[in-house]
Amino acid sequence: MFAALRFRDFRLLWGGLVVSNLGTWMQFTAMGYFVAQLAGSPHRAAFDLGIIGGARAVPVLLLSPLAGVVADRFPRRRVLLATNLTMSLVAFGLAVLAMTHRLDLTSVMVMSAINAAANAFDAPVRQSWTPLLVERPYVGNAIGLTSVAFNAPAVIGPALAGLSIVWVGVAGSFFANGVATLAVILAISQMASSPPSAAHDEPMLVSIRAGIRFLLEHPVLCWIMGVFVVTAVVVRPYNHLMPAFIVSTLHGGAQELGWAVAAAGVGGFAGALITAAFPPHARRSLQWVIAGGVMSAGVFALSLVTAIPASIPAFFFIGLGTLAFLGASNTLIQMLSPDEMRGRVVSVYTMIAVGMVPLGSLLLGTAASRIGLHLTFAIGGGIGIACVLAAYVLKPLVRRA
Repeated sequence: MFAALRFRDFRLLWGGLVVSNLGTWMQFTAMGYFVAQLAGSPHRAAFDLGIIGGARAVPVLLLSPLAGVVADRFPRRRVLLATNLTMSLVAFGLAVLAMTHRLDLTSVMVMSAINAAANAFDAPVRQSWTPLLVERPYVGNAIGLTSVAFNAPAVIGPALAGLSIVWVGVAGSFFANGVATLAVILAISQMASSPPSAAHDEPMLVSIRAGIRFLLEHPVLCWIMGVFVVTAVVVRPYNHLMPAFIVSTLHGGAQELGWAVAAAGVGGFAGALITAAFPPHARRSLQWVIAGGVMSAGVFALSLVTAIPASIPAFFFIGLGTLAFLGASNTLIQMLSPDEMRGRVVSVYTMIAVGMVPLGSLLLGTAASRIGLHLTFAIGGGIGIACVLAAYVLKPLVRRA
């Protein structure tokens, strides 16, 4: 389960991520609660959260192709130090604005966009570095443990955010994230640098086109990425709309929202453990299709929920399916991509995972403002189930991956 932690540099990075993501989940929960409370009505809350999602999406969609080239060509340690310093400063900026009562929807949008821009470079650099920190048989285990580092904090981070909001307001969660992000900076500063995977002599646009062409022509990854895009737009934005669903539709408060996000986090933790413990020589496609089905079915189940207690198990299974699905997709991408191409391929994965999901939240938030969240979740979950099953059934090469 924890075999990849025997490698020193991966152990350093993993430990820093565990601490940092505790603050990330606190900030995510507090920001969603603040926007939902500011809106005042269910339809307005869903729309405003979609707007925030759009602010996160645009920088990632614009910068991810460039970030992939940066991941392949530049020293990863320097890039990660810069990105995490930026994200820490954003968190402190949010805390100051909240404490001085100057935080509004516009400032949340601007800060979210800056944070997303930093994350657009951070994610492909970090993920493409992971296979170089461990021996090849442990790559899947390392990816699973990285998911654990992101989701173990989700078990207690949202609950802590709920308590922090009640005691000191949203500023406490933002400040906590700023401090926690410093843990990654400290860990990365202690790691050994690694040489770039690709040469600098190829023009930037040529490098970007080569990465996209590799994905489009690959017989398995083109299908994996196709389903990944669809689910990123119509299924996975559930977490961006969760504050509107809990606070405005089901009439919960900060603590109820914290428990709901924590339930998804516990499920995500379980899904990450499944990825880490999956046998190295087993077919990842089996995990991929089951996890994608569970994730989509869970979102569909939200369309039937009318009370907060009933939402908790639904969020648990959505979290479990989502992280197992992301883990399987990421592992397939990393294992099927050559070293010199991995940064660019992972950047496309990041563009979808980080950029398309907020864009999807804008789409679903707009839809929910007209037809309601229940019907929106039903449509999104149904489309997700159909796409995952279609790829697995219609493409034999995907089943054998």
